[in-house]
Amino acid sequence: METVLVTGGAGFIGSNFVKFLLANNPKISIINLDKLTYAGNIQNLREVKNNPRHIFLRGDICDKKTVEKAMKKCGTVFNFAAESHVDKSIQNASDFIKTNIFGTFVLLEAARKNKVNNFVQISTDEVYGSIKKGKAVEKQPLNPSNPYSASKASAELIALSYFKTHNLPVKITRSSNNFGPHQFPEKIIPLFATNILEGKKAEVYGSGLNSRDWLFAEDNCKGIFLAASKGKNGEVYNIGGGNEVKNIDLAKKIVKLLGKTREDITFVKDRPGHDFRYALDSSKIKKLGFFPSKNFEKNLAATIEWYKQNEWWWKPLKGKKGAF
Repeated sequence: METVLVTGGAGFIGSNFVKFLLANNPKISIINLDKLTYAGNIQNLREVKNNPRHIFLRGDICDKKTVEKAMKKCGTVFNFAAESHVDKSIQNASDFIKTNIFGTFVLLEAARKNKVNNFVQISTDEVYGSIKKGKAVEKQPLNPSNPYSASKASAELIALSYFKTHNLPVKITRSSNNFGPHQFPEKIIPLFATNILEGKKAEVYGSGLNSRDWLFAEDNCKGIFLAASKGKNGEVYNIGGGNEVKNIDLAKKIVKLLGKTREDITFVKDRPGHDFRYALDSSKIKKLGFFPSKNFEKNLAATIEWYKQNEWWWKPLKGKKGAF
């Protein structure tokens, strides 16, 4: 039985990954380390609460003793723990610098001392900045536009330096925008959906022409595991969904799924440093056997339906301290 450490495993993508690992890998047990900040939710792990192969530890990746204790018997580390909301990073970047950069450093140091077999740093397509044309490939220069994406780019560079300097077996994944059930309602899809469900409007930044590539969270989990198990050390892997949609068109899809009209969409002042377009070339991960879900519309509809049926989950979060 191999024991792996998953940090940020009570968050949106992290909890999906924990459930994916337990369902598909009977010879893996998980130590799940999460600080349970405003975006971490123990309810995301209800399905695995009594699973003997899953141990939850509440703790901060910036705490050296906590990290070393959690990692002690682990062969692989998956670092999902991060501050991730761009708007919050613009308002106050300090938590992003601390968690995303210093926290990653603490994990890398512990992994080096513990001689782990695999360290997977979970990153984002936002490190490339806005893509004017074509698609971003792994080798192109990083060009982050805001404190969040800059902190993730910094974490990547530190991780890769540990591969080059200490021969730590590091791999990095950069995914496009994730969506699915259990996503904290500060993100665009659940924010639009829950606002409409509360009788409010979907507030679109600027002209709404900004474009994003959407990836179903379960697909990202498959890609991350492929990169970990079949990828090469010191390499970066893009994981895109191949579903590029303008924000205004996304808003239209969501209000339609909720039985509303375009009158339920409003435009608000654009945020600073707002990247216009993200797009990933996922050829590299596809060579390892990765293929995302083809039906974006079906996955989006299922996600919106989940928010309709689970007000008990998201309603308390929208007023949670630190959320917005």
